[in-house]
Amino acid sequence: MIIFGIKTYTRLLATLTLVCPNCKQQAAHRLFEIVRKFTLFFIPLFPVGKSRRMDCTYCGYASKVSKDQAEQLQSAPRPSVG
Repeated sequence: MIIFGIKTYTRLLATLTLVCPNCKQQAAHRLFEIVRKFTLFFIPLFPVGKSRRMDCTYCGYASKVSKDQAEQLQSAPRPSVG
């Protein structure tokens, strides 16, 4: 008997303050990377898919983000505090 499947791993890449396209509020948005891995006997072996998602913490709106958009959002200059 061989046990195999797919497991999903979610990693927080960044938390950004942006204006939400849904609720039009300036709020924190979390940028996630979602990786799906093939597993054999519950051991993750190799990735079979990767995507990025951003969600608004104010209204819960979620949208897919391309790799280029994610990199651009992460490298954008942040205002210094204090």
